[in-house]
Amino acid sequence: MGAEPNKGRMTTEADEEIVVFLIGMRVNNWRAVRSWLPTVRAMPPMLKELSDDPDSGMLGYRFLYSPRVFSTVQYWESKEKLLAYASRQDAEHRPAWTAFNRRARDGRGSVGIFHETYLVPAGAYENVYVDMPTFGLGAARGTVPVGRRGDRAAQRFGSAAPGGA
Repeated sequence: MGAEPNKGRMTTEADEEIVVFLIGMRVNNWRAVRSWLPTVRAMPPMLKELSDDPDSGMLGYRFLYSPRVFSTVQYWESKEKLLAYASRQDAEHRPAWTAFNRRARDGRGSVGIFHETYLVPAGAYENVYVDMPTFGLGAARGTVPVGRRGDRAAQRFGSAAPGGA
């Protein structure tokens, strides 16, 4: 079964910058197993390496799947640490990237990859988890109870809702 849900409404305090990094791949040709299977297998060792190193800057991650797309959403403490990992010569990423580029040339579009990076300033994000196990950014940063029954997203952002007073 899964983790037990936290009772009530929880949120993550938005008092620090956060980097949200989405990375994944899309299988364009299921028959080209030699193109996409090594790409699928490359991500777990990178995530283990990052998870085992508390100084890496990765705060947490979550796998996301759909029929053709395999991806992760990752939370980082800074863009500098994300970029440092991506360029480290002694880390899992560099050889995986080199191997992917070689297979991509040979595979002629059998697999696609993507990444999106969002730099989110402190106070510019908001989340709520209602009767959920620890999840997403809450798992990466920790959660606190939402203050009071009338507390709304606009109040947590420190501003009125759009179009409101």
